[in-house]
Amino acid sequence: MTFTLMEPAAQDTWSDADWPLGAHVGSDGVTFAVHAPAATRIQLELFDEAVGAEPGATFLPAKGADGVWRAKISGVLLGTMYAYRAWGANWPHDTSWTPGSGAGYISDRDEFGNRFNPNKALFDPYAPEISHNMYSDCIRDLGADNGVFGTGEDDYHGQLRREVDSAPYVPKGVIISDTTPLLPKPRIPSEKSTIYEAQVKQLCGHPSVMRLGDLLSKEPGFEDVANIPEEFVGTYRGVGMMAPYLKALGFTALELLPVHETNASESDEEGFTNAWGYMTLSFFAPNRQYSSDKTLGGPTREFKEMVNAFHEVGLEIYLDVVYNHTAEGGNWNADVATTGFTNLGGFGTAEYYAMTGEHEMVDGATGTSNQMNYSSTAARNLVMDSLTYWTRVMGVDGFRFDLATVLGRKPAEADPDDWDAQKRFFPDHPLLVDIAAFAEHEHIEVIAEAWDMWGYEVGNFPAGWAEWNGRYRDTVRGFLKGDGNTGAFLDMINGDHRHFADQGGPQCTINFVDAHDGFNIADLVSYQEKNNGQDYPFGPSDGGSDDNHSWDSRGDQVLRRQRARNFWVTLFFSRGVPMVVAGDEFGRTQNGNNNPWALNSVAMRNNYDMVPTNNPQAVPVADGVDAFYHDNFGSFDTDSDVNGLFRFATFIANLRLAHESLQTRQYGDLVADNKDVSYLYHSPSLTAHPAQGDRSLSIYINSEGDNFWLMINMSDAPVDFRVPMSERGRVWRRLIDTHSWAEPSHNYWPEGEGEIVENGAHVDAWSIVVWQDQDAPEPGTATPASQE
Repeated sequence: MTFTLMEPAAQDTWSDADWPLGAHVGSDGVTFAVHAPAATRIQLELFDEAVGAEPGATFLPAKGADGVWRAKISGVLLGTMYAYRAWGANWPHDTSWTPGSGAGYISDRDEFGNRFNPNKALFDPYAPEISHNMYSDCIRDLGADNGVFGTGEDDYHGQLRREVDSAPYVPKGVIISDTTPLLPKPRIPSEKSTIYEAQVKQLCGHPSVMRLGDLLSKEPGFEDVANIPEEFVGTYRGVGMMAPYLKALGFTALELLPVHETNASESDEEGFTNAWGYMTLSFFAPNRQYSSDKTLGGPTREFKEMVNAFHEVGLEIYLDVVYNHTAEGGNWNADVATTGFTNLGGFGTAEYYAMTGEHEMVDGATGTSNQMNYSSTAARNLVMDSLTYWTRVMGVDGFRFDLATVLGRKPAEADPDDWDAQKRFFPDHPLLVDIAAFAEHEHIEVIAEAWDMWGYEVGNFPAGWAEWNGRYRDTVRGFLKGDGNTGAFLDMINGDHRHFADQGGPQCTINFVDAHDGFNIADLVSYQEKNNGQDYPFGPSDGGSDDNHSWDSRGDQVLRRQRARNFWVTLFFSRGVPMVVAGDEFGRTQNGNNNPWALNSVAMRNNYDMVPTNNPQAVPVADGVDAFYHDNFGSFDTDSDVNGLFRFATFIANLRLAHESLQTRQYGDLVADNKDVSYLYHSPSLTAHPAQGDRSLSIYINSEGDNFWLMINMSDAPVDFRVPMSERGRVWRRLIDTHSWAEPSHNYWPEGEGEIVENGAHVDAWSIVVWQDQDAPEPGTATPASQE
């Protein structure tokens, strides 16, 4: 790279320019802009190597009236890397300063809590790609570690930590200019959505994906699924190749766990892994480790191609985003003077982070060493600019916001040490309102995880937001294990009307019984308690809830399979948008680990060898792995090459897509007049409404020509149910029965094939039967014999 060709362009315009934040390639040079209003000097440094190199060129941007420092440099090539240094009131510029010296130092923080330190190079928060992360192996290869980024009085390798020059090691922004075109978005209405949550490597990182097409060759509807080449296993490219699988399975959206750049060792060094990625280092850069093309610009291009692969088959991509905190950390060893900033905090700690009156970093709501300060206009703009980039440039269709309540707090509006006031949630917070308006304008989905360690706000977000409904999860888990919480259960089945009727409709409740954290469905029906202390590759893991509302089904493998089907039926027949976790469709188990956030192991990934077998949890974890799945399910009563749960889940998910009565934007009026979709509740005898404590009940989903009757029996004994008379020319046919006797039929019957019921039906213990209002058979047509 020829640094001598790089020179300032139109330098006299820099202080008055309005170039956007970040680095942008133009015909006459690259513009650089970084927000740092409290800084007194900013230095731009350009590199041709990610680590170990001195800058090849250095420039001094000019500060504008808006607090943004800008420069335009000609001769900068694509692939050039860059970083900044920042001075401020606590460390003003001294002409004798050189990298690695203490010249000019006054203190580690200024009167507002900003931590300026010119020895600690910073990457651009708006960089579309960064070269590596703070835990990357390339740093260790040079004999350093993430301690090199720290400030304060500590010793680091024999030198005062604040004076150690971090520029040779810091992640660098990368100059790219990607022109990959995007295909049109499907724009699926929210009420028609079904969400499949997965992490990139969890979805396509198991070696079985290299035989995926072969494994699914006998599964009806999966003919377009292909084997994934080895070089694409666990990558964005591999995820793109999974689109036909999710399409056939019956889902409309893939919700990916965080793909923003995070801190994680490429070699999975112990203590330096973060498999889930909930430690965002950059709000713009895609995680380089998930890209098969790791060249500079490769992750951006490959991510967009992945999005195109989904849009091509009519599916959407949602991203789980973490704007509540960052991977920069907080105070090291409880020392207010010691931090380790590499981007936001180094440009203006007070601009981006909540702090106490003594300028200690706050993390009470997040538990992650810091939390963002959304009293700040700069912080709010950062989020909106990031969402805009991922929506318009990267092609994303929606976002799920981790600990979204943090985005609705105003730290600056209360005494920093008044914790009750600091915890207050503002539903009309300008950031939440702006996100909702942006979502409406862009036709994207925005979904809140509406709680954090400071509060639970499900149902309280402004119009335009959908919300993960934790009440649904806990209530349904309880009822389906026999708790008899009948009233709450029916409220959840009806889309949590109490909390979402004024929030825009039932499509705003994201219904789930499991998610990435907590038990998945197979483990929910198999364990009383978490099993997080087990050996690798299924553990060990710290944390994880002890309040799981789980039941081991008395150790009965048949009952476990049956109860797993109950969860699928309940979820997909409830008002609202259903979400499941990767592998729920075929019985993936984590052997009871309910918090494998740091386990980047093959045991945590979808093993598609579980699909073409009736004993899925008996398959090997992977070749060469000396560990085994707990066989909690045993064998389905199906052909030996058929996973009964997989067939059942595929039927259920596609059934919802085919019936508008299961895709509602409005609540019904509780009158069976076929003018809307009403959910009506009855006792098994039809003589009363269900009472609190009832474990058996009926639900009538009534709409114009699209009616279902659910008989739910969560008691230990069979129960006789009655059904209403069908209309002339119509009959009630058995569509679904979750009980084990129906496993040879995969627990469902295509339209016209199920048994007809006229007066009543016998529903076995711990099972759900669904009847569908169908056309009556022609006179003389044989009908299936009763299974009672």
